[in-house]
Amino acid sequence: MLKKILLIGFIALWFSLGPLTGSAIAADEPKIDTGDTAFMLICSALVLLMTPGLAFFYGGLVRSRNVLNTMMMSLLLMALVGVTWSLWGYSLAFGATASNLSDKGFGQGIEAFIGNLNWAFLSGVDFKPDPLGYAPTIPHLVFMAYQMMFAIITPALISGAIVERMSFKAYFWFIILWSTFIYSPLAHWVWGKGWIGAFGALDFAGGTVVHISSGVSALVAAWVIGARKTYPAQPTVPHNVPYVLLGIGLLWFGWFGFNAGSALAIQYDADKGPYAAVAFVTTMVASAAGGLTWTIIEWVFRGKPTAIGIASGFLAGLVGVTPAAGFVNPMGAILIGSITAVVCFFAVSLRAKWQFDDSLDTYPIHGVGGTVGALLTGIFATTTVNSLTGDNGLIFGNPIQLWEQFVGVAVTYIFAGVGTFVILKILGAIMPLRVNPAAEDRGLDVNEHGEQGYGEDFATGMSYSEKLHG
Repeated sequence: MLKKILLIGFIALWFSLGPLTGSAIAADEPKIDTGDTAFMLICSALVLLMTPGLAFFYGGLVRSRNVLNTMMMSLLLMALVGVTWSLWGYSLAFGATASNLSDKGFGQGIEAFIGNLNWAFLSGVDFKPDPLGYAPTIPHLVFMAYQMMFAIITPALISGAIVERMSFKAYFWFIILWSTFIYSPLAHWVWGKGWIGAFGALDFAGGTVVHISSGVSALVAAWVIGARKTYPAQPTVPHNVPYVLLGIGLLWFGWFGFNAGSALAIQYDADKGPYAAVAFVTTMVASAAGGLTWTIIEWVFRGKPTAIGIASGFLAGLVGVTPAAGFVNPMGAILIGSITAVVCFFAVSLRAKWQFDDSLDTYPIHGVGGTVGALLTGIFATTTVNSLTGDNGLIFGNPIQLWEQFVGVAVTYIFAGVGTFVILKILGAIMPLRVNPAAEDRGLDVNEHGEQGYGEDFATGMSYSEKLHG
């Protein structure tokens, strides 16, 4: 009788502890979190919204005869990079062989510099968390889609330097080559198990990968392609400032997904810091500080605050805080936004003084702003909000972090600058990089796309369709 009682008790104990044991094992395995997944889907959509936002921002700054071409330079990437990222770009940026990772989780050998093609054509990218641990609480497909939105908007930023003169055909092929051979390797170095991440440089949401790479590439592209034929003899006045304001509003709105979403979850362990909340707030206050600072400086130095000025200040603040968003506290973010706006303001002024035709000030805002933000990250980073990385900045007792930031910036300058130069020279040997002078005078909307933004030729009052068909 005693044996039967003991046996029944053992069986009851086994079944009662079994679920607990299973839960303990499951807790150690990656598990999809529905809240994190919903959050990242929303953030992905927000980042995609930034591309049409950029189209409006850039489109309003050019002359009316080039508005469609300028906006198409952004919208094209939603189609083009959306496909190439799925076919090979994502795998090159984030692919790695688990057995080839170091004990710290970074790639060794060739995979420290470029991803493999294991995930080409999205092979193995499914509903489970990615096997390399990039985002352990969301489906691999969602992580891929979120990173796709970054890959789309980054080369679109370059177009601001070469609008109103670059052939759309040449631009099409340039984007394919640049996104493959510049963006994907850089993303791998910083975010995808590559050597810059292993070195210790911090880039929360794209100071180097997005803004410095696009800004430096824009500078090189403007130099290789050359100035507009009317520059600087004829001033180029923005044709639609309300478009610019609409654009910065969409960009700022989308930037919350850009920065807060880079936490890849709503919140990590409470003891390690609520990254998404920190990044959301720092994004807001840095942009506000950038707009306020630019407005005051412009008021003092030029006598009047302008709408384009405050929009540029908002953008400078957003760019500056991007590499720092999850690594600094709100007061640090305000300083970063304000300092970045000051430096970008004078960079824009110098660009105009030197009469270099970076049409829409892409390098002075994105290149310079990304540089300032990346370096200031090395000063203001604090483990009070980023204990997952364990990195303080200079003012919190870690001067090495500033050196690591400098190395990351310098490498990005060299790689993006030289790579863009080589790509453009190869393309230039195959096809014209810019339209002919007559087409430039007529406007790229009609020449490159066969349509006009506003339906009529303001000089004659005739619609394009009427002119075309007599």
